Amino acid sequence: MEPIRTRGSVVQGSEIISVRVKPGSRKGPLVEVGTDADLTIYVPERAVDGKANAAVTRLLASHLGVPKGQVKLVAGETARLKRFRVTR
Repeated sequence: MEPIRTRGSVVQGSEIISVRVKPGSRKGPLVEVGTDADLTIYVPERAVDGKANAAVTRLLASHLGVPKGQVKLVAGETARLKRFRVTR
């Protein structure tokens, strides 16, 4: 399987990935890769008490094939546009 190319940057052995999140979605859980390498993640969990962030972290880790401990939210805790650091 080919690695998925995403829009991001490499920082000291890790990659920063920008993700648009759609919490409370009936469409999810789903990772959608746009034509310009943007990721949109749909999760059924609502954005209450960090539940949507936790679901997005799990789904992103699964999608990238890394343990969830290697995916950290670094920006956008309360926003729909988030940045994650992924260590491989």
